Amino acid sequence: MKNVNSVSVFDNDYKSSTNSDLVCLSHLRWNFVYQRPQHLLSRFARTRRVFFFEEPIFSDDPTELKINHGEDDLFVAVPHISNSDKETKTVEEIQREMLDGLLRERQIKNFVLWLYTPIALSFANHLKPQTIVYDCMDELSAFKFAPPELLTNEQRLLEKADLVFTGGQSLYEAKKNRHKRVFAFPSSIDAAHFRQARDLREEPEEQKSILSPKLGYCGVIDERIDIKLLGEVARLRPEWQFVMVGPVVKIREEDLPRRANIHYLGGKDYKELPKYMAGWDVALMPFALNESTKFISPTKTPEYLAAGKPVVSTAIRDVVRPYGEMNLVHIASTAEEFVAACEKAMKENTDERNKQADKFLAETSWDKTFSEMANLIDETLEKQTQVSSA
Repeated sequence: MKNVNSVSVFDNDYKSSTNSDLVCLSHLRWNFVYQRPQHLLSRFARTRRVFFFEEPIFSDDPTELKINHGEDDLFVAVPHISNSDKETKTVEEIQREMLDGLLRERQIKNFVLWLYTPIALSFANHLKPQTIVYDCMDELSAFKFAPPELLTNEQRLLEKADLVFTGGQSLYEAKKNRHKRVFAFPSSIDAAHFRQARDLREEPEEQKSILSPKLGYCGVIDERIDIKLLGEVARLRPEWQFVMVGPVVKIREEDLPRRANIHYLGGKDYKELPKYMAGWDVALMPFALNESTKFISPTKTPEYLAAGKPVVSTAIRDVVRPYGEMNLVHIASTAEEFVAACEKAMKENTDERNKQADKFLAETSWDKTFSEMANLIDETLEKQTQVSSA
Protein backbone atom coordinates (compact mmCIF):
# COMPACT_ATOMS: atom_id res chain seq x y z
CA MET A 1 0.00 0.00 0.00
CA LYS A 2 1.27 3.44 -0.89
CA ASN A 3 2.59 5.24 2.15
CA VAL A 4 1.34 8.82 2.43
CA ASN A 5 2.49 9.28 6.00
CA SER A 6 5.00 11.99 6.74
CA VAL A 7 4.69 12.82 10.39
CA SER A 8 7.05 13.95 13.11
CA VAL A 9 9.11 11.64 15.24
CA PHE A 10 6.91 9.83 17.74
CA ASP A 11 8.13 11.86 20.70
CA ASN A 12 5.78 10.98 23.55
CA ASP A 13 6.25 8.33 26.19
CA TYR A 14 2.91 6.60 25.86
CA LYS A 15 3.04 2.85 26.38
CA SER A 16 -0.14 0.81 26.05
CA SER A 17 -1.11 -0.97 29.24
CA THR A 18 -3.36 -3.38 27.33
CA ASN A 19 -3.01 -5.90 24.53
CA SER A 20 -6.17 -4.73 22.78
CA ASP A 21 -6.38 -4.38 19.02
CA LEU A 22 -8.26 -1.44 17.51
CA VAL A 23 -10.94 -1.87 14.84
CA CYS A 24 -11.97 1.39 13.15
CA LEU A 25 -15.11 1.70 11.01
CA SER A 26 -14.83 4.76 8.78
CA HIS A 27 -16.72 6.63 6.07
CA LEU A 28 -13.38 8.04 4.85
CA ARG A 29 -10.77 6.24 2.79
CA TRP A 30 -7.28 5.88 4.17
CA ASN A 31 -5.62 7.05 0.95
CA PHE A 32 -7.98 9.95 0.22
CA VAL A 33 -6.82 12.96 2.25
CA TYR A 34 -4.37 12.66 5.14
CA GLN A 35 -6.27 14.10 8.09
CA ARG A 36 -7.45 13.34 11.62
CA PRO A 37 -8.03 9.56 11.28
CA GLN A 38 -4.64 9.01 9.67
CA HIS A 39 -2.79 11.14 12.21
CA LEU A 40 -4.35 9.33 15.15
CA LEU A 41 -4.60 5.75 13.96
CA SER A 42 -1.09 5.67 12.52
CA ARG A 43 0.10 6.43 16.04
CA PHE A 44 -2.12 3.75 17.58
CA ALA A 45 -0.61 1.31 15.08
CA ARG A 46 2.76 1.76 16.76
CA THR A 47 1.42 0.27 19.99
CA ARG A 48 -1.18 -2.27 18.83
CA ARG A 49 -2.76 -3.76 15.71
CA VAL A 50 -5.14 -1.36 13.97
CA PHE A 51 -7.69 -2.49 11.38
CA PHE A 52 -9.18 0.37 9.34
CA PHE A 53 -12.43 -0.86 7.76
CA GLU A 54 -13.59 1.41 4.92
CA GLU A 55 -16.93 1.86 3.19
CA PRO A 56 -17.52 -0.53 0.29
CA ILE A 57 -16.56 -0.15 -3.36
CA PHE A 58 -19.17 -1.46 -5.82
CA SER A 59 -18.27 -3.00 -9.16
CA ASP A 60 -18.90 -6.02 -11.36
CA ASP A 61 -15.84 -7.78 -9.93
CA PRO A 62 -16.23 -10.63 -7.40
CA THR A 63 -17.05 -9.73 -3.81
CA GLU A 64 -14.02 -9.81 -1.53
CA LEU A 65 -12.40 -7.99 1.38
CA LYS A 66 -9.02 -6.67 0.28
CA ILE A 67 -6.55 -6.03 3.08
CA ASN A 68 -3.47 -3.85 2.64
CA HIS A 69 -0.68 -3.72 5.24
CA GLY A 70 0.50 -0.19 5.94
CA GLU A 71 3.19 1.07 8.29
CA ASP A 72 3.76 -0.66 11.61
CA ASP A 73 0.68 -2.70 12.56
CA LEU A 74 -1.85 -0.85 10.41
CA PHE A 75 -4.15 -2.88 8.15
CA VAL A 76 -6.58 -1.22 5.73
CA ALA A 77 -9.59 -3.40 4.90
CA VAL A 78 -11.55 -2.39 1.80
CA PRO A 79 -14.84 -4.20 1.06
CA HIS A 80 -15.33 -4.83 -2.66
CA ILE A 81 -18.95 -5.80 -3.34
CA SER A 82 -20.17 -7.04 -6.69
CA ASN A 83 -23.33 -5.51 -8.09
CA SER A 84 -24.82 -8.97 -8.58
CA ASP A 85 -24.42 -9.89 -4.89
CA LYS A 86 -26.49 -6.85 -3.93
CA GLU A 87 -29.46 -8.54 -5.57
CA THR A 88 -29.41 -11.50 -3.16
CA LYS A 89 -28.14 -9.87 0.05
CA THR A 90 -28.23 -6.40 1.55
CA VAL A 91 -25.02 -4.39 1.64
CA GLU A 92 -25.22 -4.46 5.43
CA GLU A 93 -25.37 -8.26 5.48
CA ILE A 94 -22.32 -8.50 3.24
CA GLN A 95 -20.37 -6.01 5.35
CA ARG A 96 -21.32 -7.87 8.53
CA GLU A 97 -20.04 -11.15 7.08
CA MET A 98 -16.81 -9.48 5.96
CA LEU A 99 -16.27 -7.87 9.35
CA ASP A 100 -16.92 -11.15 11.18
CA GLY A 101 -14.54 -12.92 8.81
CA LEU A 102 -11.85 -10.31 9.45
CA LEU A 103 -12.12 -10.76 13.22
CA ARG A 104 -12.06 -14.52 12.88
CA GLU A 105 -9.19 -14.81 10.39
CA ARG A 106 -6.98 -12.24 12.12
CA GLN A 107 -7.86 -13.63 15.55
CA ILE A 108 -9.11 -10.29 16.80
CA LYS A 109 -10.59 -11.11 20.21
CA ASN A 110 -9.84 -8.26 22.60
CA PHE A 111 -10.41 -5.02 20.76
CA VAL A 112 -11.47 -1.40 20.93
CA LEU A 113 -14.20 -0.51 18.43
CA TRP A 114 -13.57 3.00 17.06
CA LEU A 115 -16.25 4.59 14.87
CA TYR A 116 -16.17 7.65 12.65
CA THR A 117 -19.65 7.09 11.27
CA PRO A 118 -22.80 6.01 13.14
CA ILE A 119 -24.02 4.36 9.93
CA ALA A 120 -21.57 1.52 10.63
CA LEU A 121 -23.83 0.33 13.46
CA SER A 122 -26.10 -1.12 10.78
CA PHE A 123 -23.60 -3.95 10.30
CA ALA A 124 -21.54 -3.80 13.52
CA ASN A 125 -24.14 -3.56 16.26
CA HIS A 126 -23.69 -7.24 17.13
CA LEU A 127 -19.98 -6.96 17.96
CA LYS A 128 -18.73 -7.42 21.52
CA PRO A 129 -15.73 -5.09 21.87
CA GLN A 130 -14.05 -4.32 25.15
CA THR A 131 -14.91 -0.66 24.73
CA ILE A 132 -16.47 1.62 22.10
CA VAL A 133 -15.08 5.00 21.02
CA TYR A 134 -17.03 7.46 18.89
CA ASP A 135 -14.62 9.97 17.38
CA CYS A 136 -17.10 12.55 16.11
CA MET A 137 -14.89 14.64 13.86
CA ASP A 138 -17.77 16.28 11.94
CA GLU A 139 -21.52 16.76 12.13
CA LEU A 140 -22.11 14.29 9.31
CA SER A 141 -25.88 14.77 9.32
CA ALA A 142 -25.36 18.30 7.97
CA PHE A 143 -23.34 17.15 4.95
CA LYS A 144 -24.72 16.83 1.44
CA PHE A 145 -26.17 13.39 0.67
CA ALA A 146 -26.21 12.39 4.36
CA PRO A 147 -28.27 9.18 4.86
CA PRO A 148 -31.62 9.87 6.55
CA GLU A 149 -30.96 7.19 9.20
CA LEU A 150 -27.74 8.86 10.37
CA LEU A 151 -29.29 10.77 13.29
CA THR A 152 -31.13 7.69 14.57
CA ASN A 153 -27.95 5.66 14.38
CA GLU A 154 -25.99 8.35 16.14
CA GLN A 155 -28.39 8.27 19.08
CA ARG A 156 -27.93 4.50 19.25
CA LEU A 157 -24.15 4.93 19.11
CA LEU A 158 -24.18 7.52 21.89
CA GLU A 159 -26.11 5.04 24.04
CA LYS A 160 -23.54 2.30 23.39
CA ALA A 161 -20.28 4.28 23.38
CA ASP A 162 -17.96 4.38 26.38
CA LEU A 163 -16.07 7.45 25.16
CA VAL A 164 -16.99 10.28 22.79
CA PHE A 165 -14.32 12.51 21.27
CA THR A 166 -15.22 15.60 19.25
CA GLY A 167 -13.24 17.28 16.50
CA GLY A 168 -13.71 20.77 17.88
CA GLN A 169 -15.05 22.94 20.69
CA SER A 170 -18.34 23.79 18.96
CA LEU A 171 -19.02 20.13 18.30
CA TYR A 172 -18.21 19.37 21.94
CA GLU A 173 -20.77 21.92 23.09
CA ALA A 174 -23.37 20.30 20.82
CA LYS A 175 -22.69 16.78 22.16
CA LYS A 176 -21.67 17.29 25.79
CA ASN A 177 -25.18 16.87 27.21
CA ARG A 178 -25.87 13.75 25.19
CA HIS A 179 -23.23 11.52 26.81
CA LYS A 180 -21.54 11.42 30.20
CA ARG A 181 -17.99 11.12 28.85
CA VAL A 182 -17.46 13.60 26.01
CA PHE A 183 -14.01 15.09 25.45
CA ALA A 184 -13.06 17.90 23.05
CA PHE A 185 -10.03 17.21 20.87
CA PRO A 186 -9.84 20.05 18.31
CA SER A 187 -7.75 19.84 15.18
CA SER A 188 -4.12 19.41 16.07
CA ILE A 189 -0.84 19.88 14.22
CA ASP A 190 2.33 18.15 13.12
CA ALA A 191 4.16 21.46 13.35
CA ALA A 192 7.58 20.18 12.28
CA HIS A 193 6.16 18.88 9.00
CA PHE A 194 4.49 22.14 7.97
CA ARG A 195 7.24 24.35 9.37
CA GLN A 196 9.38 23.10 6.48
CA ALA A 197 7.49 25.58 4.30
CA ARG A 198 9.26 28.48 6.00
CA ASP A 199 12.64 27.44 4.59
CA LEU A 200 11.69 25.97 1.21
CA ARG A 201 12.56 28.08 -1.80
CA GLU A 202 11.71 25.70 -4.65
CA GLU A 203 8.04 25.33 -5.59
CA PRO A 204 6.46 22.40 -7.46
CA GLU A 205 6.70 22.86 -11.22
CA GLU A 206 2.95 23.29 -11.76
CA GLN A 207 2.83 26.13 -9.20
CA LYS A 208 6.15 27.74 -10.04
CA SER A 209 4.80 29.04 -13.34
CA ILE A 210 1.92 30.86 -11.63
CA LEU A 211 2.63 34.55 -11.08
CA SER A 212 2.61 36.20 -7.65
CA PRO A 213 0.94 37.16 -5.46
CA LYS A 214 -0.36 33.64 -4.83
CA LEU A 215 -3.24 33.05 -2.42
CA GLY A 216 -3.65 29.37 -1.65
CA TYR A 217 -6.03 26.81 -0.20
CA CYS A 218 -5.38 23.13 0.48
CA GLY A 219 -8.01 20.59 1.42
CA VAL A 220 -11.16 18.98 0.08
CA ILE A 221 -13.15 21.25 -2.22
CA ASP A 222 -16.78 20.39 -1.45
CA GLU A 223 -20.02 22.01 -0.26
CA ARG A 224 -18.14 23.58 2.65
CA ILE A 225 -16.28 25.93 0.30
CA ASP A 226 -17.99 29.21 -0.60
CA ILE A 227 -17.36 29.00 -4.34
CA LYS A 228 -19.33 32.19 -4.98
CA LEU A 229 -17.08 34.07 -2.57
CA LEU A 230 -13.99 32.62 -4.23
CA GLY A 231 -15.21 33.66 -7.65
CA GLU A 232 -16.10 37.18 -6.51
CA VAL A 233 -12.77 37.77 -4.74
CA ALA A 234 -10.94 36.54 -7.85
CA ARG A 235 -13.01 38.96 -9.96
CA LEU A 236 -12.23 41.89 -7.67
CA ARG A 237 -8.50 41.22 -7.81
CA PRO A 238 -7.66 39.78 -11.25
CA GLU A 239 -3.95 40.40 -10.60
CA TRP A 240 -3.99 37.96 -7.67
CA GLN A 241 -3.59 34.25 -8.38
CA PHE A 242 -5.75 31.78 -6.42
CA VAL A 243 -4.23 28.31 -6.04
CA MET A 244 -6.69 25.58 -5.01
CA VAL A 245 -4.98 22.37 -3.93
CA GLY A 246 -7.27 19.43 -3.22
CA PRO A 247 -9.79 17.00 -4.70
CA VAL A 248 -13.22 18.22 -5.81
CA VAL A 249 -15.98 16.23 -4.12
CA LYS A 250 -19.79 16.58 -4.25
CA ILE A 251 -19.48 19.70 -6.43
CA ARG A 252 -20.02 19.58 -10.17
CA GLU A 253 -16.97 20.72 -12.11
CA GLU A 254 -19.16 23.08 -14.13
CA ASP A 255 -20.27 24.82 -10.90
CA LEU A 256 -16.74 25.80 -9.90
CA PRO A 257 -15.80 29.43 -10.58
CA ARG A 258 -13.63 29.56 -13.70
CA ARG A 259 -11.37 32.56 -14.15
CA ALA A 260 -7.86 32.96 -15.54
CA ASN A 261 -6.55 33.67 -12.05
CA ILE A 262 -8.07 30.58 -10.34
CA HIS A 263 -5.93 27.45 -10.60
CA TYR A 264 -7.26 24.01 -9.57
CA LEU A 265 -4.25 21.73 -9.03
CA GLY A 266 -6.04 18.64 -7.72
CA GLY A 267 -5.27 16.48 -4.69
CA LYS A 268 -1.69 16.17 -3.45
CA ASP A 269 0.19 13.84 -1.16
CA TYR A 270 0.41 14.98 2.46
CA LYS A 271 4.20 15.10 2.34
CA GLU A 272 4.06 17.55 -0.61
CA LEU A 273 1.83 20.17 1.01
CA PRO A 274 4.62 22.29 2.59
CA LYS A 275 6.16 22.70 -0.88
CA TYR A 276 2.96 24.26 -2.17
CA MET A 277 2.38 26.42 0.90
CA ALA A 278 5.93 27.75 0.68
CA GLY A 279 5.06 29.71 -2.45
CA TRP A 280 1.89 31.34 -1.12
CA ASP A 281 1.65 34.94 0.02
CA VAL A 282 -1.62 34.30 1.89
CA ALA A 283 -3.34 31.07 2.99
CA LEU A 284 -7.11 30.99 2.56
CA MET A 285 -10.07 29.36 4.26
CA PRO A 286 -13.05 30.55 2.18
CA PHE A 287 -15.62 28.40 3.93
CA ALA A 288 -19.33 28.86 3.40
CA LEU A 289 -21.37 29.66 6.49
CA ASN A 290 -23.96 26.89 6.37
CA GLU A 291 -25.09 23.77 8.24
CA SER A 292 -22.14 21.72 6.97
CA THR A 293 -19.60 24.17 8.46
CA LYS A 294 -21.42 25.02 11.69
CA PHE A 295 -19.27 22.68 13.80
CA ILE A 296 -16.06 22.27 11.76
CA SER A 297 -12.63 22.79 13.29
CA PRO A 298 -10.37 23.04 10.23
CA THR A 299 -7.07 21.19 10.57
CA LYS A 300 -5.58 23.57 8.05
CA THR A 301 -5.74 26.51 10.49
CA PRO A 302 -2.76 25.39 12.59
CA GLU A 303 -1.09 23.88 9.51
CA TYR A 304 -1.09 27.24 7.71
CA LEU A 305 0.26 28.97 10.80
CA ALA A 306 3.02 26.41 11.25
CA ALA A 307 3.93 26.97 7.59
CA GLY A 308 4.48 30.64 8.42
CA LYS A 309 1.60 31.96 6.33
CA PRO A 310 -0.80 34.79 7.11
CA VAL A 311 -4.32 33.36 7.14
CA VAL A 312 -7.66 34.80 6.04
CA SER A 313 -10.87 32.93 6.88
CA THR A 314 -14.59 33.38 6.92
CA ALA A 315 -16.22 33.49 10.36
CA ILE A 316 -16.16 29.79 11.25
CA ARG A 317 -16.81 29.56 15.01
CA ASP A 318 -13.84 27.34 15.82
CA VAL A 319 -11.59 29.63 13.79
CA VAL A 320 -12.88 32.88 15.28
CA ARG A 321 -12.42 31.29 18.68
CA PRO A 322 -9.50 31.13 19.45
CA TYR A 323 -7.52 32.09 16.31
CA GLY A 324 -9.42 35.24 15.38
CA GLU A 325 -9.65 36.43 18.98
CA MET A 326 -5.87 36.05 19.30
CA ASN A 327 -5.28 37.92 16.01
CA LEU A 328 -3.63 34.86 14.52
CA VAL A 329 -6.17 34.73 11.67
CA HIS A 330 -7.91 37.54 9.77
CA ILE A 331 -11.68 37.10 9.72
CA ALA A 332 -13.85 38.34 6.84
CA SER A 333 -17.38 37.77 5.57
CA THR A 334 -18.08 39.58 2.29
CA ALA A 335 -15.90 39.50 -0.81
CA GLU A 336 -14.89 43.11 -0.15
CA GLU A 337 -13.91 42.28 3.43
CA PHE A 338 -11.98 39.25 2.20
CA VAL A 339 -10.00 41.39 -0.24
CA ALA A 340 -9.23 43.96 2.47
CA ALA A 341 -8.17 41.22 4.90
CA CYS A 342 -5.84 39.68 2.30
CA GLU A 343 -4.26 43.07 1.61
CA LYS A 344 -3.71 43.53 5.32
CA ALA A 345 -2.31 40.01 5.66
CA MET A 346 0.29 40.63 2.95
CA LYS A 347 1.66 43.54 4.99
CA GLU A 348 2.01 41.60 8.25
CA ASN A 349 5.27 41.45 10.15
CA THR A 350 6.27 37.84 9.37
CA ASP A 351 8.67 37.39 12.27
CA GLU A 352 6.21 38.71 14.83
CA ARG A 353 3.36 36.59 13.48
CA ASN A 354 5.44 33.41 13.45
CA LYS A 355 6.65 34.06 16.99
CA GLN A 356 3.08 34.43 18.24
CA ALA A 357 1.87 31.42 16.23
CA ASP A 358 4.69 29.20 17.45
CA LYS A 359 3.91 30.05 21.05
CA PHE A 360 0.30 29.02 20.53
CA LEU A 361 1.09 25.88 18.53
CA ALA A 362 3.59 24.69 21.13
CA GLU A 363 0.62 23.80 23.32
CA THR A 364 -0.71 21.14 20.95
CA SER A 365 0.39 18.29 18.68
CA TRP A 366 -1.04 15.09 17.25
CA ASP A 367 1.32 13.21 19.57
CA LYS A 368 -0.21 14.92 22.57
CA THR A 369 -3.77 14.37 21.33
CA PHE A 370 -3.03 10.70 20.69
CA SER A 371 -1.54 10.21 24.16
CA GLU A 372 -4.51 11.81 25.90
CA MET A 373 -6.98 9.72 23.89
CA ALA A 374 -5.00 6.51 24.44
CA ASN A 375 -4.81 7.12 28.17
CA LEU A 376 -8.58 7.66 28.36
CA ILE A 377 -9.11 4.37 26.53
CA ASP A 378 -6.69 2.50 28.82
CA GLU A 379 -8.36 3.96 31.91
CA THR A 380 -11.75 2.84 30.58
CA LEU A 381 -10.47 -0.67 29.88
CA GLU A 382 -8.90 -0.93 33.32
CA LYS A 383 -12.13 0.14 35.05
CA GLN A 384 -14.12 -2.37 33.04
CA THR A 385 -11.66 -5.08 34.00
CA GLN A 386 -11.98 -4.19 37.68
CA VAL A 387 -15.79 -4.24 37.47
CA SER A 388 -15.88 -7.63 35.70
CA SER A 389 -13.46 -9.20 38.19
CA ALA A 390 -15.21 -7.81 41.29
